[in-house]
This record gives sequence, C-alpha cells and structure tokens, in this order.
Amino acid sequence: MVNLELRRSAAGAPPVVVQVWGEAALFTRPELKVERVSYPVMTPSAAVGVLESIYWKPQFRWEVVAIEVLAEIKQFTQRRNETTDLASLADAASGRRRINTVANRVQRNAVCLRDVAYRIHAHAVPKQISDKPEAAYRDQFRRRVTRGSCFSQPYLGVREFSAFFGDPDDRPAQPITDKLGLMLHSVDHSTTPPSFTWFDAELVDGVLTVPEQGIPATGAA
Repeated sequence: MVNLELRRSAAGAPPVVVQVWGEAALFTRPELKVERVSYPVMTPSAAVGVLESIYWKPQFRWEVVAIEVLAEIKQFTQRRNETTDLASLADAASGRRRINTVANRVQRNAVCLRDVAYRIHAHAVPKQISDKPEAAYRDQFRRRVTRGSCFSQPYLGVREFSAFFGDPDDRPAQPITDKLGLMLHSVDHSTTPPSFTWFDAELVDGVLTVPEQGIPATGAA
C-alpha cells in the first residue's frame, strides 16, 4: 500500500485502512434537490456509514482522515423510484405510521458511478464513556476486516448499491486532481434539529484529504 503522510490520532497512531469496492455508487450532491447527481468520489459521511457497518460501538466514533480513489471515475444514468412520503425518526422507530410508497412514488433520474473502488483511512476516536484505549478498537476493526465480518451489509451511498470490503492492497490511487466544491463533513445528531458541518473538498492525485473539523453553514442541510 502506498504510504501517505496523514494526520495521526491523539495517541499518535496512524489511521486504520480498509478497501471498499462495488459495481455502483451514488454520493448525492446536496445542492441538486430534484435530480440525484453523485460526487465523483465517496464522501466522508458515506465512508463513516461503511465503517460503522463493519464495526460500531457507542464508546467511540469514526473520524475519516482521507479517501483514495482506486478506480477510473465512470458515470451512468439510472431512473430510480423514490417516495415523497417521509416519516419522522420517532414515527419510524415506534411504527406508529406506515409509509405509503405506492401513492407517493416519484421517478427521478440519477447520475451514478460505476465500478468504484476506494481506500478509507480513519481513526477510531474514543468517547468519554469509553472504558478501552483507542488501540483496542483499532485492533478489533482490523480483525473484522480480515475476517470479512460486518454488523450489516455496507453500501455505497444508497442501499441498493452494496459494498464489498477487505484488507488494503498496494494499488496506486488514480492520477486525478479536481476541485469538488462544498462537501458534507459531519452530522451532529446531539442537537435538535441535527447540525451539519462542511468543507471545501479537493481531489489531489486521487486522494481526498478530510480536515479534522468542518465549517458550520447556516441553513445547509
């Protein structure tokens, strides 16, 4: 695997690394509300979703450091069925309201990615409630990746695009440099409503470097 100079954890450890790939992906740009258009690279929030599918505990959180693009960026268009009838989180958890997908179905075009592959670099950051050191979560994650164990099937932006994962190899990143504009950095679910932070994303020689902290944006959701 190509060595990158990436920021280390508070304990001085390098990030853990996992390689993910799939036949298709859709990482929706938030400024395009009607038609779904994917960023050309996996977003940090999507990477966190993959990491949590492999290994999650309430005692720590994932902090994505960098994402390498390992496959040529190829796009395709797909017409997808979606619903405009959305239940609140409380209603969904309690089962109080059923969603009528048939009566509220709409068709939307989506510009997706085909035959994708990424290397995710991330830190397992212990929370205050943690009773174990960072190294314990890091080692357990590596063992699960090697075994192919996961809590749920990882996916690439949307659930119909499943992701496969494994130990990283030495494949070089694609020689692509591009400014990607604003990208979601993180979501804080401890606030009501949830708050969002963003960052100015740039792909440099096939590597998306994620800053440690994002910038709050009023009204961005």
